[in-house]
Amino acid sequence: MPKIQYITQDHPELSHSMQAKLAFEKGIEAVQIRMKNSSEKEILTEARMAMQYADEMDGTLIINDSIAIAKEIGAHALHLGLNDTPIDEARKILGAEIIIGGTANTLEDIVIQKSRGADYVGLGPFRHTSTKKNLSPILGLEGYQNILSKMNEKGLEIPIVAVGGILLEEIELLQNAGLYGLAISGALLKTLNNQTHE
Repeated sequence: MPKIQYITQDHPELSHSMQAKLAFEKGIEAVQIRMKNSSEKEILTEARMAMQYADEMDGTLIINDSIAIAKEIGAHALHLGLNDTPIDEARKILGAEIIIGGTANTLEDIVIQKSRGADYVGLGPFRHTSTKKNLSPILGLEGYQNILSKMNEKGLEIPIVAVGGILLEEIELLQNAGLYGLAISGALLKTLNNQTHE
C-alpha cells in the first residue's frame, strides 16, 4: 500500500477522475475516489475513468464505501467506514487480492478493523476537516502518539494512515511520529488546482 494517498472531493472545476489524473501525474501513488453526494451511476463513471488513469500511470486506485463499484472496475483497493459493510464480508465478495482499509478513531476501533481483516487503518481526524460531516473527536499529534504507543504495548501491528485536515508541511512531522502513511485531500487539491491554472 502506498504511503501517501490523495482523497478526491467535490470541486466546481475538477471532476473526481480529473483530480485522480492530476494526482497520479504529480507522483501521488494512490488516489481514493470519495463521492459522498453522488449517485451510484455518477460514481461508477468517474471511478472507471480514474481506473484508466491509474492503469496508465501505474497508480493505485481506492474506492470509498462501494463494494459493487470496486468489483465492477477491478479497483486495487477499497476503504470502508466502521458502520459500512464489515471488511471480512467485503473480502468474501472481492477476494484475497484486493487491499481493504478501514476507518478508526480509537484504539478499540483499530482492534475491531484488524479483527475484520483490514490491510491498513485510516486513523483520524488529525484536525477539523471540512470534507467530512459528523466528524469523530479530533486526535492531533498527541492522539496519534498515544494510540501508537498503546499499539506497541499490546504488540498490535497494522499500518496506520493519518487522515483529516493534514497540511502538506505536516507530512514529515506525522511520518516521524511513526505512522505508516498519510491521506490528504484539501491541502493537496489547492496545489493541484493552482497548477492547472498556471
